[in-house]
Amino acid sequence: MRIPILYGIVTYVGEGLDRRFHWNRMPLPLGILSIIGLRERLRQKNLHDTGLPDPPAGKTWDRRYLTARTIDGSYNDLDRPMMGSVGSRFGRNVPISETWPDQQPRILEPDPRRVSRALLTRDEFIPATTLNVIAAAWIQFEVHDWLSHGKGDWEKAWELDLAADDDWPERPMRIPATRPDPTYRSDIGEPVTFATADSHWWDGSQIYGSTEPYVSMVRTGEDGKLRIDPDGLLPKELEAGVDLTDAAGNFWIGLGVLHSLFMQEHNAVCDRLKAEYPDWSDDQLYDKARLVIAALMAKIHTVEWTPAVTAHPTMEYAMRANWWGLKGEGGGPRRGILRNSDMIFGIMGSPTDHHGAPYSLTEEFVAVYRMHPLLPDEFTFRSADDDRVLAELTFPEVGALSTRQRLEELSVANAFYSLGVAHPGAITLHNYPRFLQHFDRPDGTILDLAATDVLRSRERGVPRYNAFRRAFRLPPARDFDDLTDNPEWARQLREVYDDVEDVDVMVGMYAEPLVEGFAFSETAFRVFALMASRRLKSDRFFTRDFTARVYTQTGLDWIADNTMVSILLRHHPRLAPALEGVKNAFTPWNRVGG
Repeated sequence: MRIPILYGIVTYVGEGLDRRFHWNRMPLPLGILSIIGLRERLRQKNLHDTGLPDPPAGKTWDRRYLTARTIDGSYNDLDRPMMGSVGSRFGRNVPISETWPDQQPRILEPDPRRVSRALLTRDEFIPATTLNVIAAAWIQFEVHDWLSHGKGDWEKAWELDLAADDDWPERPMRIPATRPDPTYRSDIGEPVTFATADSHWWDGSQIYGSTEPYVSMVRTGEDGKLRIDPDGLLPKELEAGVDLTDAAGNFWIGLGVLHSLFMQEHNAVCDRLKAEYPDWSDDQLYDKARLVIAALMAKIHTVEWTPAVTAHPTMEYAMRANWWGLKGEGGGPRRGILRNSDMIFGIMGSPTDHHGAPYSLTEEFVAVYRMHPLLPDEFTFRSADDDRVLAELTFPEVGALSTRQRLEELSVANAFYSLGVAHPGAITLHNYPRFLQHFDRPDGTILDLAATDVLRSRERGVPRYNAFRRAFRLPPARDFDDLTDNPEWARQLREVYDDVEDVDVMVGMYAEPLVEGFAFSETAFRVFALMASRRLKSDRFFTRDFTARVYTQTGLDWIADNTMVSILLRHHPRLAPALEGVKNAFTPWNRVGG
């Protein structure tokens, strides 16, 4: 039970403190109070429903859904079974009235290719020295679980005129359009909506799949396990079945090692459950192991990855409180009048709450997760035994079509070590990977992904930077000098945009000064503060059904006892010297053999 008076006071005081002093400049207790207050206000003001689809004809109930995740994400909410499922709409964090996409020609102004070339091009690699490249791979690994608009529509592609000095090989440049939600009714004046090709839930779908054919292909059919080769690589026939025209076309060695790791971890959970419950069927073992792995990934993201990329003491405490509450890890059972408070005891195991709007991820959430500058253009691969250089490769040489060959040559352990000791890029202007500005996709198409990122937010009705900040009750930039503390960037922004109100949300977030320790902007942080907890709080498998009855006590213990470091060491003990004393696997590892 929520205590309205308590939450009302916390919201009023916390948001007021932030407006007056800002959360990151206050002592820890006041900073935490401020963040909690901000989150409560965001829950009240920044969740907007775009509608739920009806169940498709022939969809039937199965009692298995009570204690297992479904392939398409349906029946997570038992009263509204299609909430968050494949085919459901992306929601909104801004009022629906503010989400109409700009109409041509303004949707192409300023030209996205010009924005890409003038403001995003990586002239020199700018490293994020507090992180390693596994942190960059991890967020893409997770995004492939959460976010997909499906295949673009080349028949309705956007066409960009190019400057005379632009060396792009085709004229005009074509960017496929996002396919609208098929149930969207333009004839009655509905704002355009878009549907997800993956479920919105944090359910590990990047590993387990979202369609019956893939699920059947990835499972062994014995003891709940997934198919993986003895050397930790995906079977060749499984890789051959992946559609490289969709998100899988963005595969690379960083994703390859994470897929390998968590498929092996799934099988390790199956072995442990099989020993505990020898009479269980293949489906029973698979269902429980999937629940455990999805929750373990959510835990790692919440209490390890996020504190690594928001390396501020208040944020580290706040993210741990999201999981365990203000009482902290091992804080005891839920008792007393506040026993259902996620603020005191954490979200895990608390009552499910959608906070007034059916659960979905949002177009604004998609927009702030555009973190491609994290990716380097070049990689040095080293031995995990002695740091010896094994290969120096460019990103295209470790991409989707070459991932398996590279891992066969290098080994998964050496690849992990190499990514663990290397830095990703900083999320700023002038640091977008060069290979992504001329991205030769496995399906034979080419894209400037930076220009595409800019266009996607406009196309999907995400407000531009200043309007976005107003929607989240942040002060807008008065002018270009107010937007950034870099005078040269201010000059460049002024040359590209006629008016500061026209600055794209991604560009503004890359330009704005960062909170100390943060890898991304304060503007993006507002969306994370809301949605990071929502992905947990709306999911019954993280809330009311996060119990021994559903997971088994063995499963709950596995989630509690493991971290990214322990998982790495279980499957790759060679990494022990590199990980000795490393508390967070997303920060730089030890160099060995020195």
